Amino acid sequence: MKAVRRYTKPILTLDSSNINLSPIAVATSVNEHGSTLTPEKTPLWVRAYPTCLSSIHQILQKCAREKFTMEGMACHGCIIQYGLWADTLTSNMLINMYSKCGSIEHARKVFDEMPERSLVSWNTMMGSYTQNGQEREALDLFVRMQREGEEFSEFTLSGVLCACAAEFAVFECRQLHAFALKASMLTNMFVGTALLDVYAKCSLLKDAIRVFEYMPERSDVTWSSMVAGYVKNALYEEALLMFRKVQVTGVEVNQFIISSVLAACAAIAAKIEGIQAHTVLLKMGFVANFFVSSSLVDMYSKCGSINEAYLVFSCTEEKNIVLLNAMISGFSRHGRSMEVMMLFEKMQQIGLQPNEVTYVSVLSACGHMGLVKEGKNYFDMMVKEHNLSPNVFHYSCMVDVLGRTGLIDEAKSLIDKMPFEATAAIWGSLLSSCRVHGNVELAEIAAKRLFEIEPENAGNHVLLSNIYAANRQWDEVIQARKLLKETEVKKERGKSWIEIKDKVHAFMVGERNHPRIGEIYSRLEDMLEEMRKIGYRGETQHDLHNVEENQKAELLRHHSEKLALVYGLMCLPSSAPVRIMKNLRICGDCHAFMKLASKITGREIVVRDTNRFHHFRYGLCSCGEFW
Repeated sequence: MKAVRRYTKPILTLDSSNINLSPIAVATSVNEHGSTLTPEKTPLWVRAYPTCLSSIHQILQKCAREKFTMEGMACHGCIIQYGLWADTLTSNMLINMYSKCGSIEHARKVFDEMPERSLVSWNTMMGSYTQNGQEREALDLFVRMQREGEEFSEFTLSGVLCACAAEFAVFECRQLHAFALKASMLTNMFVGTALLDVYAKCSLLKDAIRVFEYMPERSDVTWSSMVAGYVKNALYEEALLMFRKVQVTGVEVNQFIISSVLAACAAIAAKIEGIQAHTVLLKMGFVANFFVSSSLVDMYSKCGSINEAYLVFSCTEEKNIVLLNAMISGFSRHGRSMEVMMLFEKMQQIGLQPNEVTYVSVLSACGHMGLVKEGKNYFDMMVKEHNLSPNVFHYSCMVDVLGRTGLIDEAKSLIDKMPFEATAAIWGSLLSSCRVHGNVELAEIAAKRLFEIEPENAGNHVLLSNIYAANRQWDEVIQARKLLKETEVKKERGKSWIEIKDKVHAFMVGERNHPRIGEIYSRLEDMLEEMRKIGYRGETQHDLHNVEENQKAELLRHHSEKLALVYGLMCLPSSAPVRIMKNLRICGDCHAFMKLASKITGREIVVRDTNRFHHFRYGLCSCGEFW
């Protein structure tokens, strides 16, 4: 009997540039004696020596893990040369390798030319499409799978649902939901989690909650998807309540849950909950992760604690573009333009190139501080030095930079030259600038476009009315308010809130429902009396009603941020800063009031309005009277 020869030649010695990747090419492969090597003539030593196949599998796994495309192709060549391509497991590993390397066309070629496909083959190919952003192809492949009568598993269904989530394919999702019910797979944890995730991402939160409550078993990924679903649908308080349930039920908290919780805290400026989430991160050791650090920086900066945000940033040893952008955005939001520019330069010094997000924050900082020259320089730099095309957000920032400094005509000219249609944010920025600088003509043009783009937004009608009122065009004021009434859109009422002892206290103008409102009004009157002694009279020009001056003063007196401040002074320790959040832009009178309040109380007062943060200290504001 002829002895079996063991193969000892290294596998990866082939020149991968000369390899034909098609398994059909195996017919032209040549063995060491020059004869044709076909699957039927596969050498006995290949079949008899499984170590060779095991080694190839290990190499494919490493190529997939390290994204070694050329080495993976060379390994594929070996598989073809030695007739191993017909092995289903090997083909599955090739599909996975090419997918991880981003070569989805090669993965599909391997799949199509497989002589036999197992369930894993279909799942791997569909997963490859989903991982590479080709979700529609994944859905089409699932349809083909059903037409060919192939069996499927819960992993197949959950994978296709993930594709639906990325595509926001609501119709397909509902079909798969019915499919899961028919196949008795809805109680499966993977299927249920994928289903609620796609419903949440498609803003069908009631359906997501229904699936969540129906599930008999939930993983940390399930809870994470539910918390993220609340955040995506702007139900931030519900997200925080869900997080408390996670802690009570003893579910393992992962970094994705914490990131969603931090996003919720940032949105509603819930600093106390944010600090609690930070504490959980410290215990779990996740803070070193720069994505988590970025969420922390964003949370602290949006809660008015820019120094704490910078401390987290400084303590994160490995810095990437996401973390740097979060810090630059935080400085920009707080009007710290010098720090923005310094960090922008530092980013490039350590070898990181600014991206579109970076430039939005940098240009926004220029707008907050009226830095026209610097703004123009950065706008040119992003194109000429970093080869970035300005998008609608960059143009919006530049319109803001020009408009805030009184260059209204130049801002309008920039809008006219844009390569795309102006958004509501751009016209809104121009309208706000027209109000500050009294340009009625351009205000009417901007307002008209806003009425077309967002007819449900009452704020645009109010702003135009205020521009007319500031110029004492009372007939036009009447017409603007008549139009507002006819459109039946509702004006958003001013609201301010403050977080004290783990509870949020909200105030409206002329508030009557707070349990301590009598004491609040009394303390406010005392403070106003003290301010009058040093010259405060109330800046009645900021109330635009056509009434007497004393009536205007009365209307301004009980604005919501004043009530929130007084309550904060009543309840917070004397050394603690008072942080107030507001849903509208702070008015000029309240701005002047906050400056004097910081002077007579010796307290730092931080007010976040829709535009930026104002830090009041010793009678001055960080905005430098430019907001």
